[in-house]
Order: sequence, then structure tokens, then C-alpha cells
Amino acid sequence: MYRDHNRDDEDLAETLQINHRRIPEETRRKLEGYVAEIFTTLGLDLHTPATRDTPARFLQAMLDATAGYEGDPKLLKVFEKECHGGPDCRLSQIIEGPIHFFALCEHHALPFHGHAYVGYIAHEHIIGISKLTRLVRLFANRFTVQERIGQQIADALEVMLEPHGVAVYLEAHHLCTQMRGVRELSPQTRTTFWRGAYDDNPALRAEFFTACGLPR
Repeated sequence: MYRDHNRDDEDLAETLQINHRRIPEETRRKLEGYVAEIFTTLGLDLHTPATRDTPARFLQAMLDATAGYEGDPKLLKVFEKECHGGPDCRLSQIIEGPIHFFALCEHHALPFHGHAYVGYIAHEHIIGISKLTRLVRLFANRFTVQERIGQQIADALEVMLEPHGVAVYLEAHHLCTQMRGVRELSPQTRTTFWRGAYDDNPALRAEFFTACGLPR
């Protein structure tokens, strides 16, 4: 049995920052021209069979990579919780991961990619497991930073489910530090976000890391 979580739809839409993009054909052609000018200036010959359509393909690739701005209506659906007052209702964790994600750094528009682990302790509602993956990728498929993705995931789950607690762990490789700048190849950036019971209970955080197979 499920119900649509209408009570907080406006808050959730704001949290998800949904923006249905519509790009007129004239604007698209203008943007392709700007891309072509940039690529030509950088040295790419756009007069070969392989590169003639590169500006258009690049623009479409950027639209695909930032599809998270379009939102995901499937995330508005939640289910009734099946734990009815048992002694472990405030301790039982729902955990999904690793969830692979790709994002574009808003500082250099270069990709970063990694894995997310998301957990929560249900109160009155739960969300379909596949929706946790959708939620991660919704926020990752934007121009963003790693810290913001984790905060947005936690914020959205709090609005959607009003759970007892939320845990989010992200680890990622950033091409902006690998292709330029310090040119580090192996380090990963790790971020954690705790809400509610996780923030108050070190044992829950430890259990979360153990269940995810992560070092504490």
C-alpha cells in the first residue's frame, strides 16, 4: 500500500530544485556557435568528418550530464512503514550502496565520480530502494560540489520521510585535481552527513560504516 506524499510536495519540489528546462531551437543553435568558437580557439579543427558535429554533440552531452535539474516525479511516492512500534523501530537501518554517480564540478565544469552510501531509520514512511539511487543521481547530475550533494540527499530524505535519522557517505575522484592543478591521481575525497539519531548515536554510525563495508 502506498500514498503520494502530497502534504510536503511544495517543500520537496523546492528541496529538489526542480527546473523543467526548455531550450528553443534558435537558442540551441546560438549555443552551438559559442561552443564551436571556444573549441576552435583552443585548437580543435571543426572541419573534419569526425568533428563537424562536435559542438552539437558536446551541448547535448552537457544537457544529458546535467539532467538532474529536470527533477524526478517518481521521488514523490513513499510507502507506509511496516514497523509498528517494535523495540528496534528507532534503530533499524535501511542502507543502500555503493551507488555510483557522476557529476560536474561547478568550479571548472570537469567531472568527478565516485560512490554514495545512503542510510535512514524510518519513522512513518519508507521509500522504494531504487529511489535512493534516483535521489543520489538527481543531485549528482548537476553542476555541483561533493559537499552539497550529500547535504541535498539528507535534506530531501528528511522532507520526504521525516525519518528518525539519515546517514550519507560519499567518496569521489575529482578530475579537476587530476587533469589540472596539483594533478593528483589516486586520492579520494570523502564526506559524511549525519542527521537525527545518527548525529546523536555513535553506535549507529559505526553500524552504518560496518554494513557498508567501510573503515570507521
